[in-house]
Amino acid sequence: MKYAFDIPQFGAYAHPRLLAQLAHEAEDAGWDGFFLWDHIQVGWPDAVSDPWIAMAAMAMATTRILLGPIVTPLYRRHPWKLARETVTLDHLSGGRVVLGVGLGDDIFGEIRTFDGPMDPRMRAEMLDEGLAVLLGLWSAEKFSFEGKHYVIRDAQFLPAPVQKPRIPIWVAGRWPRKPPFRRAVRFDGTFPISGDIETPLTPSQVRDLVTFIKSVRTSDAPFDVIQSGSTTGEHPAQDRVIVASYEEAGATWWFESRVPWQSSVEEVRDRIRMGPPGL
Repeated sequence: MKYAFDIPQFGAYAHPRLLAQLAHEAEDAGWDGFFLWDHIQVGWPDAVSDPWIAMAAMAMATTRILLGPIVTPLYRRHPWKLARETVTLDHLSGGRVVLGVGLGDDIFGEIRTFDGPMDPRMRAEMLDEGLAVLLGLWSAEKFSFEGKHYVIRDAQFLPAPVQKPRIPIWVAGRWPRKPPFRRAVRFDGTFPISGDIETPLTPSQVRDLVTFIKSVRTSDAPFDVIQSGSTTGEHPAQDRVIVASYEEAGATWWFESRVPWQSSVEEVRDRIRMGPPGL
């Protein structure tokens, strides 16, 4: 089991210097990763930072931990722009980027405000095509693509990512819906959620998910299953029991996650400094 912190990039967390400081403190405290939410607005007037600029600041403030968005909705970004951003960050960080992707939803009105595709089936089509474009552009070879939503003609993006064979991709989905996880098994990991931002999956649900993934996956390469939740940091034995139940179910990462309206920045900073629950 590996351990990461994931936090929003809006509200009290919107300043990129603060996010870089928190990432540095997480690395010092022994966490394995530090990940950001990716929103372009929230459903009320509040400050929001661009996650890619913030992650560049985080990369410069750290040397070891993994960084990435949890998760980027591909419908909202041209995949060729995302290809440039991810590879640039991969080089800046020395090969420490993981790309979390998903359909996105309209919880904060981010789709309807900007006249985006409200139909999740269309966003799924755009995600599949966008991932194909990313892989082609990351290859550093001549690449063309013709799909329903994207067309690429004779592009060649250099440099290639630092990481080989490519930047890892984790695909999000709401369990127990199966299609997102059929998509995820083609890549490197999955970030399952329950559909309620405040309610984590149970160990039993994670076990069922892992069983399904094993039944449809054809590769024997490593595959990550991320579980998010919260632990106290003040009761190590109790925290280890919580995390161990998910590890036994098949999760490979524990993401310490705080909903911003439930914890202050100082409470989050204190929890970061206490270190991972498994240590």
